[in-house]
Amino acid sequence: MPLLEFGRERAGVDLSQVRLTHHNLKNEGRRDLLYGTEEAPKLAGVTEVGSGSIQEKEKALLAEIIARVNDLFEGELTDDDQLICVNDIIKGKLLESKELLLQARNNTKAQFANSPTLTTEIMNAVMDALAAHETMSKRALGSESVREGLRNVLLGPAQLYEALRERGRVEAR
Repeated sequence: MPLLEFGRERAGVDLSQVRLTHHNLKNEGRRDLLYGTEEAPKLAGVTEVGSGSIQEKEKALLAEIIARVNDLFEGELTDDDQLICVNDIIKGKLLESKELLLQARNNTKAQFANSPTLTTEIMNAVMDALAAHETMSKRALGSESVREGLRNVLLGPAQLYEALRERGRVEAR
């Protein structure tokens, strides 16, 4: 809100200084599609199998992360373990650091990479991630109700079954 600028007439809102920092996806149920009506947006048809290229850059970055972490841990973890640990958990913890935010905002990438604060914050992120996972794992191992809750989350909003079915279809091809 502090970055939103309103004029006296409040005719519009200036969003030029607003940055998306979080997003949330949730299932809001089924909706009717407007196909067959003039209001319906026209979609371009698929030209050939595998013609999508939007995610190629992201896949290349993820492949690079996996390769580099493989070198560090020499195959002790699965690719998914490594990706989640580095790209989601540790990076997520580092994104919470106000000091790193300020340094990234005010320095070049080379200067940021040489920051002693970055080294300290990486160590803190690894320790925080270990503590959080240890706490969650101990709680789940010691409580049937927590395990049942995890099961409900995995089968509900986390869509484990659907993800496994989709992965099975892809691997069967």
